[in-house]
Amino acid sequence: MLAAASASEIQGDFINVDAASVMSRWLGEAEKNVSKIFTMARNEASNNNPSILLIDEVDSLLGDTQNENGGEVRVKNQFLTEMDGIISKGKNIQLYVMAATNKPWNLDWPFLRRFTKRIYIPLPALEARENLFSLYISKIKSDHNIDLKKLALATEGYSASDIKDICQATQLQIIDEFFERVDSSKKEVGGGQPRNITVKDFEDVIARRKPSVNSEMLDRYNKWTKEFGAL
Repeated sequence: MLAAASASEIQGDFINVDAASVMSRWLGEAEKNVSKIFTMARNEASNNNPSILLIDEVDSLLGDTQNENGGEVRVKNQFLTEMDGIISKGKNIQLYVMAATNKPWNLDWPFLRRFTKRIYIPLPALEARENLFSLYISKIKSDHNIDLKKLALATEGYSASDIKDICQATQLQIIDEFFERVDSSKKEVGGGQPRNITVKDFEDVIARRKPSVNSEMLDRYNKWTKEFGAL
């Protein structure tokens, strides 16, 4: 979302690539895929048209593995070559490459060095969590008096994706309840509707749904950022 917002700010094109989709079991195909992606991005960025290329889950493509095969080495080398080509052109091409990963410590230094800005995105603060609940709850049928602040306070230490999962799980819980009620009454669904979601429904799901990030992981992120972060 940050990459897409950046593209919007510069009124440019946004190209989103999942790194895992680049890899191929066929010899030579993966490095060709890398070349095609950068060629497409350069074409989009021509004629003074700024573009942002986001490579998501970049560690699956550029991760530091102990048992690399020849194909993986060639893919990495191709990526480095493409990045150097962009950097060498400087202001002649308005193409900006961004990458996202949950495992920055798996990336080799040659790749980190080419990403001159390395930014740690922390877990959402209280206000951000409240805004996330507001965003997701607006899309589902719920009571109008749900206390968003209360839900935000109950999810300290949760990630943005955790909050999204909580909202989805709560909605599914109400839908399951609705169909169970229909089945037990042996009536056709017809015009029946699931009830509105309440704050207690969210609290029940939060009580069962633990955060996906723990203190040990946060310590590791902070340690890596102190060593390699660059703004």
